[in-house]
Amino acid sequence: MKLHFYIARRFLFSFAAMLMVLGLIFVLLDMVESMRKFDAAQIPFSDIIKLTLLHMPIWIYQLTPLVVILSTIWMFLSLSRSSEMVVTRAAGRSALITLISPALTVFLLGVVLLAVGNPIAAATSKKYERLAAQYKGSSASVSSISKEGVWLRQGNEDGQTVIHAASSDLGGTRLSDVTFYSFSPKGTPTMRIRASLATLQPGRWALRSAKVWDLAKADNPEYEALTHPAYWIASNLTEDQIRDSFGKPTDISIWDLPAFIDQLEEAGFSARAHQVWLQIELATPFFLVAMVLVGAGFTMRHTRFGRTGVMIMFALLLGFGAYFIRNFAQILGENGQIPVVLAAWTPPIAVIFLSLGILLHLEDG
Repeated sequence: MKLHFYIARRFLFSFAAMLMVLGLIFVLLDMVESMRKFDAAQIPFSDIIKLTLLHMPIWIYQLTPLVVILSTIWMFLSLSRSSEMVVTRAAGRSALITLISPALTVFLLGVVLLAVGNPIAAATSKKYERLAAQYKGSSASVSSISKEGVWLRQGNEDGQTVIHAASSDLGGTRLSDVTFYSFSPKGTPTMRIRASLATLQPGRWALRSAKVWDLAKADNPEYEALTHPAYWIASNLTEDQIRDSFGKPTDISIWDLPAFIDQLEEAGFSARAHQVWLQIELATPFFLVAMVLVGAGFTMRHTRFGRTGVMIMFALLLGFGAYFIRNFAQILGENGQIPVVLAAWTPPIAVIFLSLGILLHLEDG
């Protein structure tokens, strides 16, 4: 038991050191990128630092698999060079038994990261995008989902229009039971339009069975309201803008994601990308365990066998390959080409079994 605690402590030390080094590097790179992206003459340097710090949690969250495999390689190389692995094997412990403590440690670390790190990264990422859009002079979002239905917003130099619909199609371009609220640049209401159906066409909304209330000129808007079988409203929205503005799955906390998926589906939108992301996040602890097994499979050998650099290269290539396969499976799942569960859980499970096979072949074979 003491040996398990010792290896777990060594792994945590390696993980913390590697996280600090990589985190510092990426923070400096992100600060330089922020200074390039935003006008440094108009934005104070303190705001650049603020943006960098807000972006840091999501960077750290995304870097965790890389940190895990690098810290595993570092730890087992240190144990091999100091002959501690030789002593461990002489005590009757096989490679699989030795891996219990780092695998369990990283699994618990993944659970904590999922439960605590994910909400922090989601909140800071959302705040970062809002501030970045503000500094760029653009809008971070044109739509939202609530229990009351779908809300959209469009605008130009003539004013703003808020759109509310009870439901929508999967792309957000066909709204049912929809109401348009138009406002002047000063914020005063100018027009209200209600229609049974609104379809987004290039440069305009096409309304069916529309009732128009002129709030700016009419003394009695209800009395002077007009009903049109067909009506058109100019729009600068596109289908991509509407779909992308509901928020990236990475900007939503893992605790809020199931409810958000339900709201998307109730409003008529496709929540497949969010469902895939939810399952991928739930599989994160297992993916981190796979990274430990990949790193250990090539570096638990004693350094006197030679080819240490080649084995490290193989470990890194397999780790990056696993990361690429997971992202590729995510894209296939979001496009509906493979089931959601298959897209999220197959890569970590496959990498775990592949790493165990390599470990048994190289160490206990």
